Amino acid sequence: MESFELIEFDRARGTRVAGADEVGRGCLAGPIVAAGVAFDYDKLSDADLSTLTSLKDSKKLSAERREMLFGEITRIASSVALISRSATYIDQMGLHRTNLHCLGTALSRVNTSGTVLLSDGYMPFGLEDPCEAVVKGDATSAAIAAASIIAKVSRDRYMNQIAAAYPDYGFDKHVGYATPVHRDAIIEFGPTPIHRRSFASTAYEQFQLVA
Repeated sequence: MESFELIEFDRARGTRVAGADEVGRGCLAGPIVAAGVAFDYDKLSDADLSTLTSLKDSKKLSAERREMLFGEITRIASSVALISRSATYIDQMGLHRTNLHCLGTALSRVNTSGTVLLSDGYMPFGLEDPCEAVVKGDATSAAIAAASIIAKVSRDRYMNQIAAAYPDYGFDKHVGYATPVHRDAIIEFGPTPIHRRSFASTAYEQFQLVA
């Protein structure tokens, strides 16, 4: 979709729209992070709407562009919520359940009466109000795209910070995804406390892991 179409997708559903998205679901290490972002379109200025035309799937934006939009989203949004669950939590609860709980919690924290709720691809757990699961939502809805940027920037900041505690793993480069460099580091140095033991990875084969 073109950028303005993401706004029109939301506005066709209501004047107050909240979207949720997550980041880190496919990582070997680090938390899963979900964000909820609510916009009251009736209260946005033309300049605000113009800013929102820059929104798109966070993975298609440079890190610098995401950081800039992070500040703009938090200024323009009527509310923003961030939910993070650790590798240990994921191992105990399961990835899919953790994902749905994070999305549901993020939306519930930005939900107000009359708000239309949207989620990227999945139907969240724990919501009392109806929610629409939007396929490829971060490329379809401005609210979901905004949530993807908030979640991505927040998780990347955390992984960049924690990289100093585990300098052999390159978390500041791959932020926990299963790159060859990351897998080689696990094989050489073993998994850290922020690695997800419940994931089936060839990098774990030589280790006796208990989730």
